[in-house]
Amino acid sequence: MAEGAVRAPGPMEAELLALVARVTEPDAEWAERAWERLDSLTKPPRSLGRLEQLAVQMAAAQSSTTPQAGPSAIVVCAGDHGVVAEGVSAWPSDVTRQMVANFVAGGAAINQLATSVGARLVLIDVGVDGDTSALPGVMQTKVRAGTRNLLREDAMTREEAAEAFLVGARIAGHLAADGVRVIGTGEMGIGNSTVASALVAAYTNVPVNRVIGRGTGIDDKTLLQKTSVVSQALHRRRIRKDDPLGTLASLGGLEIAAMAGVMVGGAAAGVCVVTDGFISASAALAATSLCPACLPYVFASHQSVEPGHRVALVALGLEPYMELGMRLGEGTGAALGIGVMHAACAMMNGMATFADAGVTGPGAEPV
Repeated sequence: MAEGAVRAPGPMEAELLALVARVTEPDAEWAERAWERLDSLTKPPRSLGRLEQLAVQMAAAQSSTTPQAGPSAIVVCAGDHGVVAEGVSAWPSDVTRQMVANFVAGGAAINQLATSVGARLVLIDVGVDGDTSALPGVMQTKVRAGTRNLLREDAMTREEAAEAFLVGARIAGHLAADGVRVIGTGEMGIGNSTVASALVAAYTNVPVNRVIGRGTGIDDKTLLQKTSVVSQALHRRRIRKDDPLGTLASLGGLEIAAMAGVMVGGAAAGVCVVTDGFISASAALAATSLCPACLPYVFASHQSVEPGHRVALVALGLEPYMELGMRLGEGTGAALGIGVMHAACAMMNGMATFADAGVTGPGAEPV
């Protein structure tokens, strides 16, 4: 294509752009009504702090003064990464498929935490470098068998990135149509903290050494290699501030694109979407860069120990509700976040008002 020529979007990218155009920010009137409801309840005004703020954000997102945290689901997106060939991970790529099998068997942390909050677990293979078709319950949505090595070439084409994005968006839409009110995001993909580091650095323009962490527990030598690989990749790939899809395609990964799609698709359906840790936050940066209107529907569950997670949350303007020293991923933090959302809804919907309880409210004349 000649320099300066206008590139026509492919069919997947065009569908993505049409989805983005359908997303609108919540009506501020619902937040006002929610605050009126909360201030009428039998407590000093705003005395439950951020729990009340959480209830208000949920009420606005769901266009209701009685927000609900259930039914809920956690979508775990799985995909592999070509960059693992550069020695950036302590674990081989085979572990991605093995862990998907563990999810199916019910033996992973996310299985236990999702069950504890009553969330349905949805497993999708959007890019595992291996066959998961024999694993019952795994949705077969593979765009390709792992991304390319982002150090050597673009991780995905634009159409592949858009297709993976749409996989997540469609699943969010189906869940919303099935009555799900809150969707948590999770992932499985060996090497994806390297990819997330590259994405966060690219979307925020923060130096690489401020976003790189130890991921699944790499040693000092591997950490240096990981830092070098991300730095070189950012130099070699064509990253443009005005092309968030191009950034996602250049750096990957398939499961991150799918999580971003869950966020935008959830927003389009008026569903609350909960981020997990660092990888999920990199997806949120991709989602909000493509679709700023989806941000009010996104909730930050926790802050992990990965340094880049705080960088991403600050860039998003999101304040997490927990800090528990976690760094597992899988959607584990999102599950705990859904638990807090249940508490916020129970408080808002179940408490008596001053009038209902016959309790003298603040500023009222003594009886």
